[in-house]
Formats: sequence, structure tokens, C-alpha cells
Amino acid sequence: MSNYPQTYSFERIIAWQKTHSFVLYVYEVMKLFPSDEKFGLTSQFRRAAISIEANIAEGYKRLGQQDKLRFMNIAQGSLEECRDYIILSRDLGYIGMEQYQQLHTKIEEASKLLNAYCYGIANNHAMNDLDK
Repeated sequence: MSNYPQTYSFERIIAWQKTHSFVLYVYEVMKLFPSDEKFGLTSQFRRAAISIEANIAEGYKRLGQQDKLRFMNIAQGSLEECRDYIILSRDLGYIGMEQYQQLHTKIEEASKLLNAYCYGIANNHAMNDLDK
């Protein structure tokens, strides 16, 4: 047994888990988009979706409360950008109501969890020892 303290990963954060699931579903749904959107909406949607989980991951190991919250705020902004792309994708007819409902449900769940995680950080309940 090592004398070093155990380390934890962002993978244990439920908000990250839900956003990761959302990103995987976004990639699946993007296959339905027309090929002429490859460098347009498809690219922007993927970039924004990846940004959510990447900022949660990067912010997890940041040391200060304000630094952590800055990364979570960027994640929240990317999440709202994705919410707009979901509506736009539906309105352009790129996705059906089933895909729209799935995306909407997944992003809403991720949003609530990310907000709760931010609240925990702001109130010193979710620093790096969150998952001990």
C-alpha cells in the first residue's frame, strides 16, 4: 500500500457522466445531418458538446474556487449553445421529434446536474474531495 493519497478523477462527477452520454448521442444523431452541414452546424454542434464535458474535466483539478467556477461557467455556456443547436436542428428538419426529445431530455438533465455541481463548488461542498 502506498503512502500517497488516493487520487480521484472527473469521471466520478455525475454531471460529467451525463454530459458524456449527451456527447455520444450527439455524435450518433449527427449521422442524420446532410453532408453539406459537415463543416457547418455539425462541426459547431460537436465542438460545443465536447466543450461541456472537457471544461468539467479541466475544471475538476483546478485548485481555486473561482478558477473551478470559471471552467464550469464555460461548460454552462457551451451547454446553452447546444440547446440552441438542438432547436435549430429540429426546425431545419435534420432530426425528428424522437431525436429532439432525447437530446432535450439529456441536455436538461445535464444542465440540472451541472448547476448543482456549480452550487456545490460555490458553497465549498464540491472541491476536489467531492467524491471521497
